[in-house]
Amino acid sequence: MIDPLDAYNVVWHEPHGDAADSVPLGNGDVGVNAWVDHSGDLLLLLSKTDAWDENSINLKLGRVRIRSEPNLLTPEREVRLSLNLREGVLTIGVEVPNDSAYFTIWVDANNPVIHVEAAARRAFTMRAELEMWRTEPRAIKTQTGDLFKRLGAPDPYPTIVSPDRVFTGQSNRVVWCHHNEPREHDGFEINMRLQGLGGFIDHMPHPLRGRALGAAMEGDAFISADDRTLQSSQPRTFHRLSIYPLTVHPVASVEQWWGAMDESIARIKAVPIDEARAAHERWWGEFWRRSWIFLKGSNPSDIDETGCAIDVTRGYVLQRYMNACGGRGAQPIKFNGSIFTVGTPDDRDFRRWGGPGFWFMNQRLIYWPMFASGDLDLMMPWLRMYLDMLPLQRHRTSKYFGHGGAHYPETITFWGAEVSAHYGWTPFEERARPEAECSYVTYYWTCGLELTLILWTYYAHTQDDAFAREYVLPIADAVTEFFDLHYPRDAAGKIRIEPSQALETWQDATNPTPDVAGLLYTLIKLLELPAHVTSAAQRERWSRMLDELPPIPVGEKDGKHVILPAERFDKLKNKENPELYCVFPFRLYGVAKADLQLARDTFFARLHASHDCWSQDDIHAACLGLAEQAKESIVCRAAPAKESRFPAFWDAHHDWAPDMDHGGVLQLALQNMLMQCEGRQIVLLPAWPREWDADFRLHAPYQTVLEGKVRNGWVEDLRVTPENRRDDVVIWQQP
Repeated sequence: MIDPLDAYNVVWHEPHGDAADSVPLGNGDVGVNAWVDHSGDLLLLLSKTDAWDENSINLKLGRVRIRSEPNLLTPEREVRLSLNLREGVLTIGVEVPNDSAYFTIWVDANNPVIHVEAAARRAFTMRAELEMWRTEPRAIKTQTGDLFKRLGAPDPYPTIVSPDRVFTGQSNRVVWCHHNEPREHDGFEINMRLQGLGGFIDHMPHPLRGRALGAAMEGDAFISADDRTLQSSQPRTFHRLSIYPLTVHPVASVEQWWGAMDESIARIKAVPIDEARAAHERWWGEFWRRSWIFLKGSNPSDIDETGCAIDVTRGYVLQRYMNACGGRGAQPIKFNGSIFTVGTPDDRDFRRWGGPGFWFMNQRLIYWPMFASGDLDLMMPWLRMYLDMLPLQRHRTSKYFGHGGAHYPETITFWGAEVSAHYGWTPFEERARPEAECSYVTYYWTCGLELTLILWTYYAHTQDDAFAREYVLPIADAVTEFFDLHYPRDAAGKIRIEPSQALETWQDATNPTPDVAGLLYTLIKLLELPAHVTSAAQRERWSRMLDELPPIPVGEKDGKHVILPAERFDKLKNKENPELYCVFPFRLYGVAKADLQLARDTFFARLHASHDCWSQDDIHAACLGLAEQAKESIVCRAAPAKESRFPAFWDAHHDWAPDMDHGGVLQLALQNMLMQCEGRQIVLLPAWPREWDADFRLHAPYQTVLEGKVRNGWVEDLRVTPENRRDDVVIWQQP
């Protein structure tokens, strides 16, 4: 039987190029961009999710250049590159009469090691050289997310990237490391004190100082040519080279890091390579068996003339693959490139918007699709980051406003401080008010509500009481307490959310729809939690706040009733549609819900139509049952990247390549076209184009899995697990 996933393996017959022609590999924490250059050398650009330097820039670990003699991948030969998704393996090679040669690269799904295996019919030698660009201290031009970036004025301090260190005198190994030494101008401490959070410094570990990151490289029968180069001791028909990335935090010296590296290598090598490879393939096989959406089933050749459905499926599959490659590490997937950025020719560490910052509005779009795909393990680094910073957010709220609860800023570092450029460089003690100076995020605190809803949704899928107690309730308590205490009540006893803003778009607002809808929908969901995981006090607060909420603002536009961005709104600055946040993420309106026409009229009256980057037209159309509009948007979004050769290295758009939230919207829109869930109800085909057939397997709340086929606008061969959930399934009939 043909594996439908095989149709979306990436296969190139002319792989020679530069970093823009690279292919991603990863094990969730360790990443590789692999490509063959015009000379026939194989290059590996190495990355790791927690490779933070002194400036909180996520550094590349380095680049390894591999060449063979005779040259197996010479451009004159017909070189074929093939990424096998089912196995998580990249093969690059040639096959001609009486001659063949292959390089096989895989990042062990269960261990921090990259294996490069080369085989040929005739003996050859192999050479691997570490290429470095951080060889001396260097000042860089900062980005908005960088610690010392200042908007509209010179930076208060230069951002200096320190050099890496290569260990000398190693026996048949190449070992290198970047160690974050103490600095006179400590970015973390300056960032915290600037924001009035200096009193919390001693209550948390320094996230950067003492962090050591690097790798070691060795191989079977490889010897040292110099401190940066290994070469095979003699010609052979098979060579294996292994690269061992490692981050340790904190260590006092690089020698301590090297000791930890020795232990890591010994542990990894204790497992026979065949066993490790089999376990690696099992992990990837189980990952792909969790879920799928294949348009037109297993035969993409019969898709419509435009090939758009091929693009959509390929985009969906490859985005999910990249999430798996970068989503199980110590740190979350970054919206602006994940671990697969290739930088610029003069700075391989560069990414637009900088290294430290996590923009919630962008990040969430990567993670929402993981519910239906069943990839909850990939969500945990992101959710854990927000839980770990909760004590700081409570401290911030108390310091700034003198009351309880916690508010999460929109743009934060991974330890929880606000991005310096947005907060501004006026010292906290000299400010007239404590909020961020950048008007795009001054009162943008909606993310705490959506984070709470995401945590609730995780519980809805897993029914894991321990997760509810450890994750959901601490954050839900803090966020709802903040909104309860921070805003006054009007004469009618209703919460008045002011001063405020409607996302980044309307920067002066009263009772913005995202916040009102977020409170309304999320409080309803919190009250659905079982009594044995909540307290009477929690339920009393949530119920009372529901009674005190103002209504969703509604007005008139072009003779039709529409939902407004806020009760009052002014200062238009960005291109979002805040009024549609009551469709997604806060699903008060949509398919099989009241006032669907009101929400549809609002969609058609929106100011900003777009189908790239973080724009959400695709999702909103799907949630509103607008099949043709959803199809049109998702087809445009799924077009292969133009700036990179790998189809899902989405162009930078407003972010940086690969634009991970661009792909996340594609995933979530396609899922919502096929399936939407509310309470115990599961609606299939709520926005599905009749001309698209599909095979699917998706996850729904209450530990439910649905698998079936769509043929001619109807669901066939539907299997529901557990079977007692079948009565909750509704097949939506398009009007």
